[in-house]
Amino acid sequence: MTAPRRILLVTGMSGAGKSTTLRTLEDLGWEIVDNLPLSLLDALLEIAPAAGGAADDRPLAIGIGIRTRDFDPVRIAAMVQERNQGGQEVSLLYLDCGGTELERRYSETRRRHPLAQDRPATDGIVRERELLEPLKRWAGRLIDTTTLSANALAQEVRDLFGGKGLGEPTLSVMSFGFARGIPRSADLVFDMRYLRNPHWVPSLRPGTGLDPDVADYVRADPAYAASVESIENLLLMLLPRYRAEGKSYVTVAFGCTGGRHRSVHVAARVAARLRDEGFSPTVQHRDLGTAPQDSLEGAPAKT
Repeated sequence: MTAPRRILLVTGMSGAGKSTTLRTLEDLGWEIVDNLPLSLLDALLEIAPAAGGAADDRPLAIGIGIRTRDFDPVRIAAMVQERNQGGQEVSLLYLDCGGTELERRYSETRRRHPLAQDRPATDGIVRERELLEPLKRWAGRLIDTTTLSANALAQEVRDLFGGKGLGEPTLSVMSFGFARGIPRSADLVFDMRYLRNPHWVPSLRPGTGLDPDVADYVRADPAYAASVESIENLLLMLLPRYRAEGKSYVTVAFGCTGGRHRSVHVAARVAARLRDEGFSPTVQHRDLGTAPQDSLEGAPAKT
């Protein structure tokens, strides 16, 4: 059987951020298993991914620590070494943190250290550090979280393990008509009603923003070129920042009155620009199939 392509063991000091790290990896598309008994770890590493589907290539992160049943740092280090020598990619991430900071975290959360249920947290921290020393020596990556907030740690994990195609927000670009309501899922809404309206041109009214003659009419508006380019540049600046913040879904919505002409054309153009820049948006034209109605469009603009 074929094991998952990439496996990461996440370990380190209790309170150093293992839970934050595993949640962030899960957001990035990793499969997560936490505190699996050590006796089952070998069996898990042998399990083949389910046949078919994109999930086959998902990397696997396994959280281990002193709460893990049968925890044995020397045995774990030997297991990692043996797997790597056998051609399986198994790496180890160690999360460290200064003793004083760990004491502060335990004090603030009022949690007891797992190795100091009936004594000061300091004693448990010292004992745990000694137990974990073999794993710390073997670890391929070490993150010291002493001065890191949870958000800063999550960002470092995203930078280290995001990889190509992992951690990218699911990006949607859609068009809609204001007359039928703003999409609830929209994160960014751009109002295209400042552009001249093809609905009031009899030959263009039956068409949509996907038709060349309608698109040409919209593009000919004096405000079109500069404004749409500005919107594209704004999105190209914002989308990487949404990714950095770990946002899973981003929906960009373009609206006009009826949702058939101006918004459809601009949504299609912007989606094409985003694809050229390396993004992978899906496009939805919510109201494209509705019938044109003068009562929805209001009075034609005076020229």
